[in-house]
This record gives sequence, structure tokens and C-alpha cells, in this order.
Amino acid sequence: MKAVIMAGGFGTRIHPLTINLPKPMIPLFNRPIMLHIVDLLKKHGITELVLLLYHQPEVIKHYFGDGSEFGVKITYVTPLQDFGTAGAVKAAARHLDDRFMIISGDLLTDFDLSKVIDYHKQQKAIATITLTSVTDPLQFGVVITDKEGQITKFLEKPGWGEVFSDTINTGIYILEPEVLDLIPDGENRDWSQDIFPLLLEQKRPLFGCKLEGYWQDIGNPAAYLEACRDVFSGKVQLQLDQTAKGEESQIYVGQETDLDSDCLEELQGMVVLGDNTRVLGKARLKNCVVGRNCIIDSGVTLENAILWDNVYVNKHAHIQNAVCGHSTRIGTKAMIEDGAVIADATNVGAGALVKQDVKVWPQKVIEGGAVVTNNLIWGEKWRKSLFEGNQVKGLTNIELTPEFVAKLGAAYGSTLPKDSSILIGRDAFRSSRMLKRAFAGGLLSAGVNVRDAKCIPMPVLRYKLATFGEVGGVHFRQSESDPNLTEIVFYDGESLAISTNTTKTIERVFFKENFRRAHFAEPGGLSDLGNLPRFYKEGFLRSLDRDAIEKAAPKVVIDLNHSAAAEVLPDLLIELGCEVIELNSHVDETPRPNAEERRARSLDQLSRIVVTLEAQAGFILGPSGERLTLVDEKGRVLEDFESLAILAELTSRSSKEGQLVLPTPAPHSIDSSAHQLGMSVTRVKNDDRTIIEATRNTRVQMAGTMDGRYIFPRFQPCGDGLYTIAKTLELLATQNTTLDTIRRQLNWKAYRQIELPCSWQFKGGIMRRLSEHAADKEASFLDGVKILYPEGWALVVPDATRPVVHLVTEAEESAQADKLLNTYREHVETWMQEIREQ
Repeated sequence: MKAVIMAGGFGTRIHPLTINLPKPMIPLFNRPIMLHIVDLLKKHGITELVLLLYHQPEVIKHYFGDGSEFGVKITYVTPLQDFGTAGAVKAAARHLDDRFMIISGDLLTDFDLSKVIDYHKQQKAIATITLTSVTDPLQFGVVITDKEGQITKFLEKPGWGEVFSDTINTGIYILEPEVLDLIPDGENRDWSQDIFPLLLEQKRPLFGCKLEGYWQDIGNPAAYLEACRDVFSGKVQLQLDQTAKGEESQIYVGQETDLDSDCLEELQGMVVLGDNTRVLGKARLKNCVVGRNCIIDSGVTLENAILWDNVYVNKHAHIQNAVCGHSTRIGTKAMIEDGAVIADATNVGAGALVKQDVKVWPQKVIEGGAVVTNNLIWGEKWRKSLFEGNQVKGLTNIELTPEFVAKLGAAYGSTLPKDSSILIGRDAFRSSRMLKRAFAGGLLSAGVNVRDAKCIPMPVLRYKLATFGEVGGVHFRQSESDPNLTEIVFYDGESLAISTNTTKTIERVFFKENFRRAHFAEPGGLSDLGNLPRFYKEGFLRSLDRDAIEKAAPKVVIDLNHSAAAEVLPDLLIELGCEVIELNSHVDETPRPNAEERRARSLDQLSRIVVTLEAQAGFILGPSGERLTLVDEKGRVLEDFESLAILAELTSRSSKEGQLVLPTPAPHSIDSSAHQLGMSVTRVKNDDRTIIEATRNTRVQMAGTMDGRYIFPRFQPCGDGLYTIAKTLELLATQNTTLDTIRRQLNWKAYRQIELPCSWQFKGGIMRRLSEHAADKEASFLDGVKILYPEGWALVVPDATRPVVHLVTEAEESAQADKLLNTYREHVETWMQEIREQ
């Protein structure tokens, strides 16, 4: 049997360790990671290997040769371009005429591979995927199997709301050669996204074999250090080239290694020293690996440290839980803190301090006494991951500097067609303007045209974006939760949040600095779109029943939150015949701290003014114009779920046919009322892109989220607080009613929602236990797990960006809703405790 080793990845996420090396060649206990995989394959009788190369292939070929030195026979295949995980294997098809295994060359595992091979044979499978359980399944492909082990569903890189198991795809496959017939020659195909779903669709025998044991995807520096610690602690055993100093000793030394007698008693835990390495004086080493030709001077302390070849550590330096690459120099009394990575040929001066988790790119010079708090790349900060959803966020002018943002703009522009156009805008703050201009420069350098909407509400920008002319849009805004943060929000040409694939493409260009540089005579053009509010106004007024609003002449109080909406909304409402009382209408360029306190004060003020002036309603807009909070004529501040239910009721009474789109956690009482009025209800995941895509159905009259964003797709398919205010007034006017009247007429059920703190590493285990708990119950797995009971329902869904779990219940009676809430709170807390104790 042959094995195909995937060894062509770029290793972008583990930079800077892979700047000068392909990832499979990273030293792991003084041997390349891939050599440990070769040893494992040999252990299970697999000695014919096909290595798929792409990035820096000559390094791997030079080390392994024909494989005879390592007791194997190696055939190399280097595809001409990146064909994806399956397309690359197709390029090696002529070497694969019998059953074969696929395994990654950059992971660490001690799995019993013979067991999965035997399982494949017993099941007479065409393909078998090796599975295992992990604490954080988000970054891997989750696989669902039936009781017989046959695969029923794939979730590739799921969100927490989709994680129904912590059983993941390890990237180790047993395949029959006919599987390759499903892969077109010379085309990009992925096993998890293309081929395995195709086998599933064709109902071919596709199985999953769950194995116990150690498995670690060494995808980033933190995972690399964790794998090393796991070897130190005995979680996994490795074959070493060094020799133990005694039968029970954990001190391993190479040839011609020189240890001063003074340091022998200072060696603790597992210590591995490479060939021709010298340890001088009273150096203290605990759980560390030192490569070949290194010098560790007297007084040095190494703890959980990984040193590659030719490293010199001067007297009294301290390195803890960090990596030093080839030929690095660490000065006297220098300190390298937890998680730091010092890449090849870097010189750290005497007394310098490299702070926790800092990454230093190759061939840098850190002056003596310097304190390095930021990653040192080519003058810029390196980030592990740029995007959270469709946003890049960071501390203004610290993490998101003009240099960083210009580079981000160049990376984004490099993924777009040359001479295409991007629409950009911002909120009122100066920092947003500063960063927007830097970003525009990056776009222009890539040959992309920039249409600048300047200071503008987000819904106005997205209204233009959804029409014609641009391939994408970007908005810069201050974070609502933290005024020190700027958020850069990306949309595609249809005003949808950009996809995960797009964000990954941008990140790849960003990290590799593979920018497209326009010819000096062909940079992008910059133009201003000063007439955008007028364009928005025309569509805004055209989509409303102006006569009804003018006849009702409602009095409304609006808190404009010092936002750009102050330049647009009041004039629109006045033209509709409304009497408008404006609060906080001055557009303020300075950041405002204490967001929660200010919001509470603003709501209290708004409530009192509505009652005092006998206004029909009050509204407070979110800073970017998307979110909206409603206050009824009695001064009651409506919760977001109450506002959603009231607007859905008003829409249903007005339309009497069509469809509502609601997120999974929304109250079911909305459905009951909508059905009675002839409306249908579609439930979707509670995220922006999914909800907007659902509104493309022409029957949809309204959609909403759980955080105060409402969509009326006949105007535009995204959350628009400005339009929602006018639409609410129109619906109230045409039905001659009020917000309080509708609220009291609705058949409310008891609705409860809370958040429970939950560490990231617990989420997968909790969702697996919850899925098992729901196996014999009526349940929905659309977004999280919603379990249905005769008296009500309970929903548990992990948050996508924060370490919390959301728990929502609804029932006919308050006592029933509270009981469900307490029951599932106890379940979640019990499951977390079980995971802690494992």
C-alpha cells in the first residue's frame, strides 16, 4: 500500500517559522515534522511514498532524496499550480493504481493507522476518513456519522451555531483509486468541499473511522509550542536521533555534545541536545530542545524553549516557552517571553526584552535594552488572523496604523479585477477618516478605482452598493463597545458581507505581501460621490406611502447619536410631513467613551421627552445607522425582540400575504400571529449574510435580527435604521394605531434569554453533549440546537466571536420558561465541569 504525503502548503499561518522553510521541514525535536510522519507510516508497513510538493520543493527533495536513507521509497510529484488538496492528488494519479492513504506532512500523531486500514477493508468503503475528537472543532471540518460509521454530513470550518459534534476530519484518508476518476484533470478540487460531498450525494460507501490517540495540526506557532510541550509531558512519544544518558534518563544528547559538569544537576525534565552543542557553566535547562552546533552560555535559563540549529545564547539570558530559529543570537541578560518566536538569523541585543507572543521576522536586529511589544516584520505588525467575520478591527493607530491599513487596502485591491471600482465611506470620527485615506492609497496602488462617499451612514453606502457600478464596499467606523477600536467592514458588490473564502484570499495576499503593483501610469482613480444622499433620498421617498404619513403628521423624537445620519434623516422625515424633535444631532468628530453609560442616559432622556411632548414614538439610531431602538408613546423602551415582534405584526397586517424572515432565536409567538394573517415565516441563522440572502425571495416583506436591525427588502436588502423609522411611521399611519396598542394586542409568550460564560475550548464538547442529549427529542439544528417541548422550547447556541453561550427559552407561562432556562443552564454548567475534569 502506498501513502501520499501532502507537503505543498505555504505555511502562512505559522509564519515566521516558514519564511525560509516549507512547513513539513520545520524541526520538531531536531527532526523535520514530516520525518515523524514517515516513521509512523513505516511502523505500519507503508514504505512506498508519494510526496506532493509545491512550495519550496527543493528543500524537501534535498533532505529526503530517494528515501533509501530512511528506509522508504519516495516518488515526488510537483503540480504546475495550486490545484487544491484533491486536484494535487489527481496530478499523481499515474502512481496510484491501488488502494492508498493520504496524510498531511505537517501534523503530529500516534494514531494506529493499521486500524483505519482494516476498518476500510471491513466496510468495503470507497473512501474512509479518519476522525477524532477535539476541544475546539471550529477550525476543522466537522463530520457527522450514523451508528454504522457511514458519513451523513460534512460541516467544513463551521460556525459555533453549526457545531453538533466535536468529531473532526483529521485529514488522513484511505481511498480506492476509482475516487480519482471524480477529479477533472488540471482543475482545482478540494476533498472536503468537493469530492467527499459528491460521494455522499452519489450514496457511495463513504465511512468515518474514529481513532483515539494523539493528533495535533501544527498550523501556527502556538500549536507548534503546544506539540512540543505534549512531548515533554509524555502525551506523545517520538523517535529521537539523540541518545539517553541513562536507562531512565530524560536527558538526550547527540554526538560530540559537550556538557559542563556544573550544569548536569541543573537539567530538569526532558532535555534534548543536538550534535556538537555546548552547554557551559551553570546553565539551567528544563523541558527544552536545543539543536545542532548551539552554544548555551553560563547562567542561561531555558524553560520549555525550542532552539533550532546554530543558536548562540549569551550569559544570563532567559528564554521561556519560546522558539529561536536557525542562527539566532540572544544577547546577555536578554529575555524572551512566553509564545514569542525569533526567526532565523535575528540578533537580539543585550538586555533586550521580547514580550509575550511577539513574532520577529528573519534577519532583524533588536538593539540592546529595547523592549519589543509589537511583532517585528518589514516595519509592520504581523497578525495571526485579520478578519472576524467580514470585519477587521483593532486598536486605532496602535494595531490599525495607516501603514497597516494601506497594506490591507493593497491586499484587498490585489484580489479584485484591475480597473474595477470600490465604494468606501466612514463615520464621523477623525480616526476613521485617517485610516480610510490610507486604505484608499493601498487600493489605488493595486490599480483599483476608489469612489469616496466620505462621511455617510452605512445604509446609504449599502443602498448604492446594491445597485450598480462597484465590485465591493468598505466602511470605517468606531466600535460601539470600545471607542479605542476601529472596525473596517467589507461588503461584496451585492451589499452582502464578504464570504469566508474572500477573507482568506485577502489574508493570504496580505501575509505573503504578494501585492499587484500597478504600472506608474496606471494606478486607480479617485472620485468623490457627493450626491449619494440625494440618490438614496429618491429611492427612500419613492418606496413609502407619503400621503398616509403626511396626513397623520406624526410627531417623533429622534436621537441621532451625533452620527452622519443627522445630515440625512431629519430632512427626509420633514419632507414626509413629520414633526421632528432632534436630539444629539450635531455631527461630532471626537470619540465618546463610556458607551453603555451614555446609551442608558440617552434612552432615559428620550423616554421622558417622548412622554412630555406627547410624541407618537421615539427612536435612537446606532452610530452607523443600522441598529435602531424604539420607544413607544408611553415612554416604554422596547427590547429588541419586542420591536421585532411589533414590526413583524405591523408588516403582516399591512401585507396579508408574503413572507417574514426571522432568526432562529426570535420568539415563536411572531409565527403564530403571522400565520393567522396569511403570512409565512422562514427561520434562518442569526447572521447578516444569511438573513440578507434569504430576503432575495420576492415574497419577503420584512426581515430582522436579534440586535435591532430590520430589513424591508422592497427598499433595500440590509439593515437600515433610517428607513425603518419612516416605514414604522407609515405602518402606524395606514393602520391608525400606535406601538403601545400593538404591543398590548400581541399574544406574548414568556421569553427568556441569557448568556453563560464559556471558554472556547469547551464549546465543541458542549455542543456534542447537547446533540446527544437531543437525539431522542424533537429538535432543530439550524443554528445551535433548539429543543422543542409541548410547553415551549429551549435554544443553546455558542457565540461566534465571544467566549459565551447564548441560552434562549420561550413557553406559554413564565414558570415554564424559567424552568426550561434553569434546566438548560444546569445542563451547560454540568457539561463544562465534565470537560474540565477530563
